[in-house]
Amino acid sequence: MQTKESFEKHRQITEEETQHALKHAIEQVNRCIPVFEGGFPAAASVNNFYPKTENDDWTNGFFTGELWLSYEKTGDERFKEAALAHVKSFKERIIKRVVVDHHDMGFLYSPSCVAAYKLTGNEEAKEAALLAADNLLGRFCEKGEFFQAWGEMGKPENYRLIIDCLVNMPLLFWASEVTGDEKYKEHALKHIKTSMKYVIREEYSTYHTFYFDTETGEPLKGVTAQGNRNGSIWARGQSWGVYGTAIAYKYLKDPVYIQKFRNVTKCFLKHLPSDLIPYWDFDFDEGSTEPRDASSAAIAACGMLEMAKYLEKEEAEKYRAYAKRLLAALTEHCLYTDFEETNGILLHSTYAKSSEENSVADSGVDECCIWGDYFYMEALVRCCTEWETYW
Repeated sequence: MQTKESFEKHRQITEEETQHALKHAIEQVNRCIPVFEGGFPAAASVNNFYPKTENDDWTNGFFTGELWLSYEKTGDERFKEAALAHVKSFKERIIKRVVVDHHDMGFLYSPSCVAAYKLTGNEEAKEAALLAADNLLGRFCEKGEFFQAWGEMGKPENYRLIIDCLVNMPLLFWASEVTGDEKYKEHALKHIKTSMKYVIREEYSTYHTFYFDTETGEPLKGVTAQGNRNGSIWARGQSWGVYGTAIAYKYLKDPVYIQKFRNVTKCFLKHLPSDLIPYWDFDFDEGSTEPRDASSAAIAACGMLEMAKYLEKEEAEKYRAYAKRLLAALTEHCLYTDFEETNGILLHSTYAKSSEENSVADSGVDECCIWGDYFYMEALVRCCTEWETYW
């Protein structure tokens, strides 16, 4: 557990360290281009090496995002060419509807195709991302006003939102921006308001998922899918809350979301162990043998750096410093050191850990997770430059 005083004793990553870590990450991305040509890294590594997979998981957009971040930082056309090859794959995927009956269109298409359109004006990328936005609209539930995460639409066992989906919403705001059609934005606003009302508990921890009544839309209960218990704090869920509240404020500009951000972030930081690398669930603390989830710290750092853009100078600097403390810890304890030990970037993440109350099997436990690699790079880029977000 951390107090404000103990957390602030941790050092911040320096500008020199940030540049070095980003260069090191980009070197790994470059090495991975030929390894994953014609495919994608899996969601999680196996013995710290990502297997090569097809474009058929919710996580495939993150490696493409790493390519775009690398291109922005270096100007090297190799990264651009590899990322644009992915754009063709993403267009084919949405047209052929390859595993797209879920809410994660933003995770798939924002760091891949929206990024491609913003950086290059590629019309194929724009078309693919708009098709993905249309697909996401099809998962909106009028009763309850939210996007259903998974499963057959309207079934009571599936009638729920999940906290992660807050980071999918920027795809819809972008779609309204480029088309002039407000329907995308209107649905995103409704989902954000519903999520903010129900996934944040009284003490500012968060539920992973929340169920609604299929007939009335009334709220029913919060349940975990990947946390240790229904009532525990799943570390990555809390970090999605940090980034998600920042996104909520970015698009709604409602001051209530600034306060929600402050409180959700305080809860996240309070539960960190002495080395600042989160356990996969905050049921576990100092001395536990349970695995860590470094990816959640990377996500939270991005959320703090995003919200800092909208705060008064003194408070903005505070959250930038908090993010830099997390990045210093991640760089010291989790950044890969040797090409021979991994083809990932950020070690010691956890995709899913089984427990008596959750619904998952062990997967990617103490491994690299592709979103952890991406968000670590995004946070480093945010520290180096005035970055136009893909979200």
